[in-house]
Amino acid sequence: MHEGPVVVGWLLAALCGGTGLYCLHRARAGPGPVARRPAALEGAMGLGMAVMAVPGAGTAIPGQTYVLAFGALAVWAIVLRTRPVHRAHHAVEALAMVWMAAAMPGHAGAAGHGAAHGAGGGLPVPTGMLIAYFALYVLVSGARIPAVAQVAQMAGSPAPAVAGAGAAGGGSTPPGYGGEPSPAVAVACRTALSLGMLVMLVSM
Repeated sequence: MHEGPVVVGWLLAALCGGTGLYCLHRARAGPGPVARRPAALEGAMGLGMAVMAVPGAGTAIPGQTYVLAFGALAVWAIVLRTRPVHRAHHAVEALAMVWMAAAMPGHAGAAGHGAAHGAGGGLPVPTGMLIAYFALYVLVSGARIPAVAQVAQMAGSPAPAVAGAGAAGGGSTPPGYGGEPSPAVAVACRTALSLGMLVMLVSM
């Protein structure tokens, strides 16, 4: 849900949609299920965010649809067999989308959001906490990209390579990245989606 300028909404939709499509490509080309499943979840999340960011999407699609869709993604994130840090981040991401969907006009939870805004004359506490979380995540994760790329290069898996190219070229995957052949790209994708989430939260 984006309530700012229309051009920002379309740029946000392009960012999230492009990232989501690339994540789906990573999911298709990944070396194994350990790498493909998180990428598939990120792809679904990115495309869902893109749809919600499109100007007018809040009235064209019922808020309940988003709540159900992102609620399912939250469950998927929780049961996903991946690194606990990534699992928790994806769950927070999906639940943040559920929170925003509940604030859409016409949804039963919108009144609660409005009351939360009116009671203290500021942001609801959950919104403020989510903004702080994603702002910190973007800063920390974005700063990690060069270091992760350097580790990947030292391990023989060039960071710009398309997912799966490292395995095809005989390069090894850096340890601790769940079989992801392009760990810097994976971090960049998560950073881009978190940035999109941050913009959507701020513009609620």
